Amino acid sequence: MFDQYNRHHFLAMAIFFEGSLIGLAALLGWWLTVNPLDHFAWDWHGTIAGLAGTVPMFLLFALAYRFPVGPLKQIKSFLIRALGPYLLLCRWYDLLLLGAVAGISEELVFRGVLHPKFGIVWSNVVFGAVHWITPAYAVTAGLIGAYLGWLCDYSENLLAPIIAHGLYDFLAFLVVARDARRNLAPEAEIAEAD
Repeated sequence: MFDQYNRHHFLAMAIFFEGSLIGLAALLGWWLTVNPLDHFAWDWHGTIAGLAGTVPMFLLFALAYRFPVGPLKQIKSFLIRALGPYLLLCRWYDLLLLGAVAGISEELVFRGVLHPKFGIVWSNVVFGAVHWITPAYAVTAGLIGAYLGWLCDYSENLLAPIIAHGLYDFLAFLVVARDARRNLAPEAEIAEAD
């Protein structure tokens, strides 16, 4: 039986869901006559661009997360309460794997297929829409997607946004897990005492 609070079950579900996007990228690519890997190459330029491209995204995340204002407070609260308990189940290398799978699969769909077919604007309107948690979160995701699209165009290599996306997710997962540990632990102790 599936137990969402079991580390192995959660990882299997998350990896299956994110990994299934690779199949979606292949199917969409076939239907739209776009090879998702057309602009992919294993090279140092793409690797360095991806690593460097992570820095501005993560710095903005860290700043918005540390000093949330307006709708960013709602996003932070959602991340801690909805995602935090699951991230707490995981070890650091689980989070690295989740980030990598998300980076690969989502970038194949959005920067590998939709970006070449529909351009940077429409591909990221869709990217924001599928990340709809709140309106502010959707807009933020759309802007991050546009940045990743720019990174792909700048580096001329899909590897760059794959690395940036995966590493960004991993670092953000670590931050949210740390906060969830601090913020949710008192609630767990109270629940155990009842």
